[in-house]
Amino acid sequence: MHDAARHEHPQRAAKAALLRRPRQLVIKIGSSVLADDRGISRVQMDRLAAEIAALRKGGLALTVVSSGAIAAGRAELDMAQARTIPERQAAAAVGQIVLMAEYQRAFGVHGVKVAQILLDAEDLASRRRYLNAEHTVASLHAGGILPIVNENDTVAIDELKFGDNDNLSALVATLVAADLLIILSDVAGLFSQNPRLVPQAERIPLVTRVDAAVLERAGATADGASGLGTGGMRSKLLAARKAAAAGIATIIADGRVPGTLASVLDVDADVGTLVLPQADRLARRKHWIAYSSKPAGTLSCDAGATAAVVDRGRSLLPSGIVAVSGRFQAGDCVSLAAPGGDEFARGLVSYSAGEIARIAGKRSSEVEQILGFKMGDAVVHRNDLVLTGRSEAPLRSRLAAGRRSAP
Repeated sequence: MHDAARHEHPQRAAKAALLRRPRQLVIKIGSSVLADDRGISRVQMDRLAAEIAALRKGGLALTVVSSGAIAAGRAELDMAQARTIPERQAAAAVGQIVLMAEYQRAFGVHGVKVAQILLDAEDLASRRRYLNAEHTVASLHAGGILPIVNENDTVAIDELKFGDNDNLSALVATLVAADLLIILSDVAGLFSQNPRLVPQAERIPLVTRVDAAVLERAGATADGASGLGTGGMRSKLLAARKAAAAGIATIIADGRVPGTLASVLDVDADVGTLVLPQADRLARRKHWIAYSSKPAGTLSCDAGATAAVVDRGRSLLPSGIVAVSGRFQAGDCVSLAAPGGDEFARGLVSYSAGEIARIAGKRSSEVEQILGFKMGDAVVHRNDLVLTGRSEAPLRSRLAAGRRSAP
């Protein structure tokens, strides 16, 4: 065997396949990369702008998801900390102006126009607003404008927050059908141990699947030591898992190192941690149902309907529904609950809550007689339904046990 082949780094084959013809990239820039205790670092901002502008010249459509508004606002307001929601909102309101002014200045040097997009959880939970955001980003790309996305911290409260911009970056990557999500942090990827405490800790260059073992290891890999960000390595891996479900690869790398972005796209460069996409890619519509939508209600299902959906990939029929909770209209997302109350799936309903309450437990052939119209046999069609996987294995075991004990 040739020496080059024998010593090929673990990422090379995967990167060669994934980056054959990349067109859409999402780059998430963490607060620890952009800012310090004195606010936005112009040195870092200018370097990143130059690297991103160079990638755009290569014909790539780029979308930036940027943290840093709260850090910039804290520095502008001379706030030592911003712990409460009102304090974070105030810091973000001031800092967002500073952050975007710096982006405009830095990219202006390279002749790149930028646009600000502020999102909150409701924007991507609503299918209509999700599509509006998708069209806005596409229009900006068509006009040669760089979209810069941030969570709308000025109005976000606990119930509406994405949690951190890592999660937001995965949702944006799905929104734009990205080929690759790049998460720039202040560590060089996932390590076997905390590299700040254990100098001999080894970087893990390739993760094929983000499972419980990988997430447990992330607990030993600290990042965000500056205290400026909200997400640690675990949040980055959870974001990568969401992106992977949409068929999108993720690379987590150190954004403070010059040339990192070019190295990420260089097949011969071993940089960061590459998280591979899942082979069983979810359709974008189903990914939205699973990760972006916020259930407006719950349909409680009997054991037969639960088994039909989980084991046989069937649609949910009215005959399998035993109870309806929440207020929702046709087209809204609802949670499907098994006997005992565990959520096992989410889906888009064909009927409103009041209409489903009237036909629950009835045969599909009775729907038109009861309602005076019929949208179809299914309350939730299998094409509009996705298993959430929260308790899929134990759920299957309970269903199987129930079938064995049935007379």
